[in-house]
Amino acid sequence: MTPWPYPRWIAHRGAGRLAPENTLAAFRLGAQHGYRMFECDAKLSRDGVAFLMHDATLERTTSGRGIGGEQDWHALSQLDAGSWHSRRWAGEPLPPLAALARWCRANGHLLNIEIKPTPGTERVTGEAVARQAAQLWAGAAVPPLLSSFKPEALAAARAAAPQLPRALLLDRLREGWLEEALRLDCVAIVCNHALWDAATVARVRQAGLRQLSYTVNDEWAAQRLIDLGTDGIITDRVDLFSPVG
Repeated sequence: MTPWPYPRWIAHRGAGRLAPENTLAAFRLGAQHGYRMFECDAKLSRDGVAFLMHDATLERTTSGRGIGGEQDWHALSQLDAGSWHSRRWAGEPLPPLAALARWCRANGHLLNIEIKPTPGTERVTGEAVARQAAQLWAGAAVPPLLSSFKPEALAAARAAAPQLPRALLLDRLREGWLEEALRLDCVAIVCNHALWDAATVARVRQAGLRQLSYTVNDEWAAQRLIDLGTDGIITDRVDLFSPVG
């Protein structure tokens, strides 16, 4: 296998539970805890701007209502994406992917971008996020790792920016999962940490792929994965785990 350019420890959505997810404030806080790589969720506004948000709907993590992907970026940019978490973060906006890219590149941080399409927009979202990421990280020594639960989004990302590495996200090891990852020319598989065992890790390695785990918030689970030789551990507990090693 080619050398893996990413660190083992990855902060989930910026700083896990410590700050409002997918905001620049969260990524800054994660960096203060020593993390060099972060995971984020990216979807498209109605007018084609890639922005950071996990849910299809706005209610849980913003002051808005309705489906985020059905609104233009100007309206989305006015929303409060911090008050839901705590008063400390009131007024934090939803950031576009471009803002996070500037911050990462200026500070030498790395990124795993989960392509998170609004239902029904898998292909267009995969294509647009990959194209924008390729432009934003043009010339970077280490590109962002694109991942998705949606094979259609990864296929579109491969067509739009084949030079960017991809990873298949899995919530279960369904039939043909490894073959699907290979068909999509993925470099890694990312799945729930409980799904990894020595035999499954061996299969992935023999196929020439890397293995990453989400979302690891217990010390015993992290140690088990380290013992298995996992390549990436995505965690909400940036205050618990040291990102060194």
